[in-house]
Amino acid sequence: MDIPYVIGVDMGGTNTALGIVDARGNILYRSQVSTTDYSTGEEYAEALGNVINELIEQNNLEGKIKGIGMGVPNGNMNDGTVEKAANIPWAKTIVVPLAAMITQKTGLPCSLTNDANAAALGEMAYGSAKGMKDFMVITLGTGLGSGIVSGGQLIVGHDGFAGELGHTTTVRHNGRLCGCGRTGCLETYASATGVARSAREFLDLNPEKKSVLRDITYRNITSKDVFEAAKAGDELAGEIFNFTGKILGEALCDFITFSSPQAIILFGGLAHAGDFLLKPLREAIDHHILNVFKGKTKILVSQLNDAEAAILGASALAWE
Repeated sequence: MDIPYVIGVDMGGTNTALGIVDARGNILYRSQVSTTDYSTGEEYAEALGNVINELIEQNNLEGKIKGIGMGVPNGNMNDGTVEKAANIPWAKTIVVPLAAMITQKTGLPCSLTNDANAAALGEMAYGSAKGMKDFMVITLGTGLGSGIVSGGQLIVGHDGFAGELGHTTTVRHNGRLCGCGRTGCLETYASATGVARSAREFLDLNPEKKSVLRDITYRNITSKDVFEAAKAGDELAGEIFNFTGKILGEALCDFITFSSPQAIILFGGLAHAGDFLLKPLREAIDHHILNVFKGKTKILVSQLNDAEAAILGASALAWE
């Protein structure tokens, strides 16, 4: 008899959310645990394993869970490890065999991958990429992540880390300093953090231009502030989104040339900026795309609920 449920786990920088998911993509039961309140990976695995076991026991699901899928920062799908994840204290400088630890604690098979790859799997199983075999998911959050599917297979490379498109530097040479230590990475421009940085730059470079953004404490400006200002007709905020969309559109042209996807699906808070972002993005693609690829790749916005998508994406890994 088929085992009817899996567990999806989304490891965030502060908290880890998890849920029991059925084959239709319904999250039936949820729980969470802190990600950072631990000194070692062993302590974290112990705490997460306890929560998983309690969730199964409380809902009388012993023997009905097929496995556990996890979306984690710097997750290596090839060997189930978390490798030098800068924002996770217990994995900042080391490699942690997390999947094996969770299996030992729960008795369930556990697979993991990075969070953007999990988002791609979620779109393929439950979202806009259902039925597609060649597509990309670009996650536009604090940074820019990417999950690439080609021929129905997730591209992970020989070391498990292929597809770090947020750290390509072809659009802006010698640009902004990135958290990775390099300069000009795409995510320093096309992300929520990047939009906030652009806002501060635009305010400095255009002192004569009026904007409601000047009423916000300089360092506290967020991408949401820029979006709200753009909706209210603020000219400078509109220019910031034009700048961001153009850069992302130029980068997507390179990505399309690489793998000729059926669709590129934008996911995350910044993707909900609508035409403020999508109009300049599509115009940049139309202008820069190689003719042989023109009009062949759809640009879509994920229809998955943001609060559920990460768990669903991770759960898709457990059905494999």
